[in-house]
Amino acid sequence: MTRKLRRFLYTVAVLTCVLGFVFPNKHPHFPWQKVPVYDAVFGFLGSVLIIVFAKWLGHRWIMRDEDYYG
Repeated sequence: MTRKLRRFLYTVAVLTCVLGFVFPNKHPHFPWQKVPVYDAVFGFLGSVLIIVFAKWLGHRWIMRDEDYYG
């Protein structure tokens, strides 16, 4: 990643968190939705977990050795 793209992504992440505090959820259905920026953090951590699990699954079960048919 280039430095400009990385800086842009950090700026967007910080801006999302700031906007989460400025515009909180007005009608939460569950108690944890009262926490500011909960949805953004939950979504980010969920996507990181999916990526880590997919990489593990790919290396553990899907990829084969070079001489598999050998």
